[in-house]
Amino acid sequence: MTNTEKKNNLIILTGPTAVGKTALSLKLANDVGGEIVSADSIQVYKHFDIGSAKILPEEMQGIPHHLIDILEPKDSFNVMEFKKYAEEAMAGIYERGHIPIITGGTGFYIQALLYDISFDEETEDGYRKELEALGDEKGNDYLHTMLVECDPESAAAIHANNRQRVIRALEYFHQTGKKFSTHNETEREKTSPFNFAYFVLTRNRAALYETIEQRIDEMLAKCKELEMPAVAITDHGNMYCAWKFLNAAKAAGIKPIIGCEFYMCENLHNTGWENKEYFHLILLAKNNVGYYNLCRLNSIAWVEGFYYKPRIDWETLVKYHEGIVCLSACIAGQLPRLFLADRPDDARALALQFKELFGEDYYIEIQKHGIDDEDAVMPQLVALARELDIKVVVTNDVHYLNKEDAEIQDIMLCIQTGKYFDDPNRMRFTGQEFYLKSYDEMAQLFPNVPDAMETTLEIAEKCNVDFGKEKLLPLYTPPDGMDSAEYLRYLLEKGLKEKYPDCTPEIRERVEYEYGVICSMGFVDYYLIVWDFINYAKTHGIPVGPGRGSGAGSVIAYLIGITEVEPFRFNLMFERFLNPQRKSMPDFDVDFCMDRRGEVIDYVHRKYGMDNVCQIVTFGTMATKNAIKDVARVLRFSVAEANRLAKMVPDGFKYTLRHLLGLKPYKKEADTYISEELKQAYADPATHRLIDIAMRLEGSPRQTGMHAAGVVICREKVADHVPLQTNGGSLAKGGIVTTQYNMTEVEQLGLLKMDFLGLRTLTDIKKACDYVYEDYGVKVDFHHDNYSDPNVFNLISSGDTMCIFQLESGGMCDLMRKMKPTGLEEIIAGISLYRPGPMQYIGDYIECKFDKSKIHYLHPSMESILDVTNGCIVYQEQVMQLVKKLAGFSTALADNVRYAMSKKKTQMMKDLGQLFVYGGTWTNGETVPGCVKNGIPEETALQIYKQLDDFSQYAFNKSHATCYAYVTYQTAWLKNYYPAEFIAALLNNRITDITQIKKYMEYAKTININILPPCINRSYAEFHVENGAIRFGLGGIKNVGVAVVQQIVEERKANGDFADMTDFFERCYDFINKRMVENLIKGGAFDCFDRTRADMLQWYNDELNEVAESKKKAASGQMSLFDMMPELKTDIRPSHEQLKEFPAQVLYTFEKEVLGLYMTGSPLDDYDKFAAQYKFDFNTSEIARYVPDGSEDGEPVLPVVNKKFVTTGGVVHDVRVVVGKDNQRMAFGVLEDKYDTVELCLYGATYEKYKNLFADDAFVVVKGGLGESRDSYKINVREMIDPRAENGRQSGSDGEQTPKATASNITLWLRMAERDEARYEQIVGTLKQYQGDIPVKIKMDGKVFELETHVRQCPGLQYELNLILGESNVVFYEKH
Repeated sequence: MTNTEKKNNLIILTGPTAVGKTALSLKLANDVGGEIVSADSIQVYKHFDIGSAKILPEEMQGIPHHLIDILEPKDSFNVMEFKKYAEEAMAGIYERGHIPIITGGTGFYIQALLYDISFDEETEDGYRKELEALGDEKGNDYLHTMLVECDPESAAAIHANNRQRVIRALEYFHQTGKKFSTHNETEREKTSPFNFAYFVLTRNRAALYETIEQRIDEMLAKCKELEMPAVAITDHGNMYCAWKFLNAAKAAGIKPIIGCEFYMCENLHNTGWENKEYFHLILLAKNNVGYYNLCRLNSIAWVEGFYYKPRIDWETLVKYHEGIVCLSACIAGQLPRLFLADRPDDARALALQFKELFGEDYYIEIQKHGIDDEDAVMPQLVALARELDIKVVVTNDVHYLNKEDAEIQDIMLCIQTGKYFDDPNRMRFTGQEFYLKSYDEMAQLFPNVPDAMETTLEIAEKCNVDFGKEKLLPLYTPPDGMDSAEYLRYLLEKGLKEKYPDCTPEIRERVEYEYGVICSMGFVDYYLIVWDFINYAKTHGIPVGPGRGSGAGSVIAYLIGITEVEPFRFNLMFERFLNPQRKSMPDFDVDFCMDRRGEVIDYVHRKYGMDNVCQIVTFGTMATKNAIKDVARVLRFSVAEANRLAKMVPDGFKYTLRHLLGLKPYKKEADTYISEELKQAYADPATHRLIDIAMRLEGSPRQTGMHAAGVVICREKVADHVPLQTNGGSLAKGGIVTTQYNMTEVEQLGLLKMDFLGLRTLTDIKKACDYVYEDYGVKVDFHHDNYSDPNVFNLISSGDTMCIFQLESGGMCDLMRKMKPTGLEEIIAGISLYRPGPMQYIGDYIECKFDKSKIHYLHPSMESILDVTNGCIVYQEQVMQLVKKLAGFSTALADNVRYAMSKKKTQMMKDLGQLFVYGGTWTNGETVPGCVKNGIPEETALQIYKQLDDFSQYAFNKSHATCYAYVTYQTAWLKNYYPAEFIAALLNNRITDITQIKKYMEYAKTININILPPCINRSYAEFHVENGAIRFGLGGIKNVGVAVVQQIVEERKANGDFADMTDFFERCYDFINKRMVENLIKGGAFDCFDRTRADMLQWYNDELNEVAESKKKAASGQMSLFDMMPELKTDIRPSHEQLKEFPAQVLYTFEKEVLGLYMTGSPLDDYDKFAAQYKFDFNTSEIARYVPDGSEDGEPVLPVVNKKFVTTGGVVHDVRVVVGKDNQRMAFGVLEDKYDTVELCLYGATYEKYKNLFADDAFVVVKGGLGESRDSYKINVREMIDPRAENGRQSGSDGEQTPKATASNITLWLRMAERDEARYEQIVGTLKQYQGDIPVKIKMDGKVFELETHVRQCPGLQYELNLILGESNVVFYEKH
């Protein structure tokens, strides 16, 4: 297996605000030798330090950051400019041998970079100007019609109102005679020039939506308190909360008025500073027609008119004004602005213009917030209204709920604008009047216009909006003139012949039943749409999962290829997915290969048209840590103090500051963490104020993003039904169009929401199969596998489940060992049982499997359903089957039982229980005989229903578990038959994750797969299999770029192996550098030259310089005797006595430095010996985070460890010493054992006692208290032992270890015969790598100097100084 593609490594890290991109990007950069390139369209600008989550220089940890603070606010920035700047930055990063880490940004920006999408320069010529004029004269539709005639494919993909894009397509055709669509297709077919890893961070959105709904509820409660009959929502430029607000207001008994405060400009297509002026305008939906027009207007404002703000113009308003009430707006409206500019005639003309358009639905608005300009124009506005017979209405802007919330709003404004709270020149609200006022308060403000008060009720009575769910499922167009039902019939019959050549009556009956339900419920097109994009993926070599969720219960889905799971074999139920009584949409979630998922989404956009397909919005929240940091910056707290306070909040904390301070109880009993450290800080008055403000701001929406997997497909234009927006600026500048409603809301409104999910394991399987074919010529085909290979189940039963999907955790390994599965049914059961809740039944399941006499059925008729799970109720489908068989429920009604139990609908469960036992008629008219009538005793029936209720709370979806069991089997099969290829695939698919690389390499060794070190004559860029072993890839060495490795490999292929290091230098001189060579040596890549690494590190610089000098002479035409007479030239290289090798500890340190792990050996080699000798009772595998199966948010949780005092050991890393407030020194570090790491803490006297042992790379045994840290565990060390010390444990009378020597009585003495600046700098550089507590003195020219740097005593330092000065000139002197 080889890898010859010339691709550089690239990491992409995206996701909404406050999910940890910054912290993770810094960790990745440190781990893999990376530099960070920001793709954030705000952080690129200077002067936006607050409110953009922009990293500050002091937070960068020395990691180079690019595309931050490079533009002035007036400069433009779009996808083309991002691509240019990013490529320039990346070129430098690759030249330095580093890996770029792209952080943030929109999908379009990332795709443009990943696939090198070109953006042809727009040329200014007469034709473009001609098209612009034509558009102004005849409109956008005319231009779009022109495009239809010359390039219908582009016309289908480009919105008619995206004028710039339409003109570019017409211009391209005019200039080249070629279709723009052909050009775009060529761009789309490009494969990425990068070997990239694409990570999307996310978090549970439920907490955010709950926060938004809570704030709406608070506002409505206040309206209720003030006895307001109606309230309007008019957010600036958006309608994000319209649907939530509508439902919440109706539930509260308050009439909702849906509106928006628009930004009006002269021409929404014009940009540039001269076109930046805009005015506010209030538009309210009078009826449903008005609501849909608001959606259209708001969508146009974002998609076409976005320039600093989403804008509309008069022409657009005229087109979509029907059903809308118009108000002249606040002091920022055009009408008051004209009066302020002393242009009363223009104001009068404007008012007449609006009156002519809206008639009696146009109102002149007056407000009073204590602003001088409002008071100045109010008399003129009222007078104009009286003159033109236009009604006046009083309104009040509500930016916060209560008057005392004004400071919170001001702080938020500072965060958004990047200003400090005490900045006298910043933007601020005037006064504290922007709160929800009562009727009496408003009447006091406007005593002279009582009619304007009454007008508010008139408008409320006019506005009657009640939009809701519509039939918007898109239509599929089959080939050959067939209708959708005929085409589905054609596909399923074709599938029947292929998959059931001997079709039984049972199969035919099930197929016809499903077909009837699908047709009658109107989901034929839905099936075909899903089939179509899955078929596209499969026919284009994009791996697709075997299924996901309850959709695998549909035999028609199996027949036409949507799923690969055979439903009859596993008794999967169609009704769990779709039945006539189901109220919600069915949902086919589909897993795709992570690397190529985007191609499928692009296909759907092309297939159904840009107007009918849309990404789904997500909302980034102000996370707790960010709230503290942002408020601290605004209040001018120091960065250090802001970070200190923020670190008191655990990483990934899901709750609020109130929970953390103990001011609010947790929802779950298991969550009990209260930060005593934060409580102490909260006692300080200044910090108290900061935290109080942060409490009000945390969880508030901060910015929008794009759902990583969710896509909406609509029968009609999406913008006709829900408002749209763009992420990343206007559409013309590369913004991505998304809905303004979240994924739950778009489904509630009837749009089809599809999840295109990425599953990394599918990529693992694809790569492994490719490697198997490369190495053995075998094509692995799971489509024709019956998933019953006994060797695979023997492997799983052995408990050796590392690398196997869903079975890797220690708990699953133990479960499989105990369960001894012999078939896929038991794997399905294991996946379903190993979750919080049902885990309590695992013992019963296993016991009954091996002793059938232990199985007890409450009634014999239950056996046929529960025998497959040894008498336990494991699946939701079993609950449905039992109520159907025992009580006579229809399958559809049985699904209601499943729904009621899983959603804990108490009353519904009680009513269904009565029906189950005694029979009767359900609310839909269905008659059920019940258990008693079917011959089951009443007492038994009651017991059965209780058992169903108890078990069903934990019962799992069998269809979903079966789908994932298929993937489990595939990974187990590959591991069993081709373990080296499979593990190589896992390694290459996680090549940037050192923790995962280490885990799988360590595991490979345990199953006798050798891990070969990197070798300049054998390695490729990636890991590859070599004679049954796995060879480390050169691309995995720090600061060695993949592009350089590819050039090295090409040179090796063309001219043979490298004879020695000088031969390597001569042949690869043009594309290597000294730092790269040094890391190749440290990583062992040149060990094949039979030289010690010590020797190579000592002399490589001289040898490289000699090659450089030789090439310089050759370039200048200087010829030596050997050049003129080649027969005299020999292969003799520069020779010298080879230096002896570094101590093993030094080699291990070098390998850890450049490879991220130990290769040829490890300080942990003696771990098992010391573990037995010192009786270790703890290791870090016990505290590893894990994701519970069935977790809703997929976030890893920390296990509970019931140990207080532990003994363990490992290698120390990242030692740092700090001085506390009491001037006592304390130290922190990380202890690494064979499994993972844990934090170590040494305080006061403990640190002083063991400081000489507590050093980087030292193996120590520690004893101490195990306690919870902020987001993990830590050990408070009480005793530390050096197990490799000559005397081992030296015990005094108290039994404690005494260090052999302490730093206080040791000095490092160095001697130089004469001053040598170059050697002196080399010495200082070496000393800094081994910093500690031992003072250093150096004697030069007969004088003694004490150096600032203090060191620790270790073999590595001694050896390196010996190389520089000689052994006799380096002495650690101990004073007795």
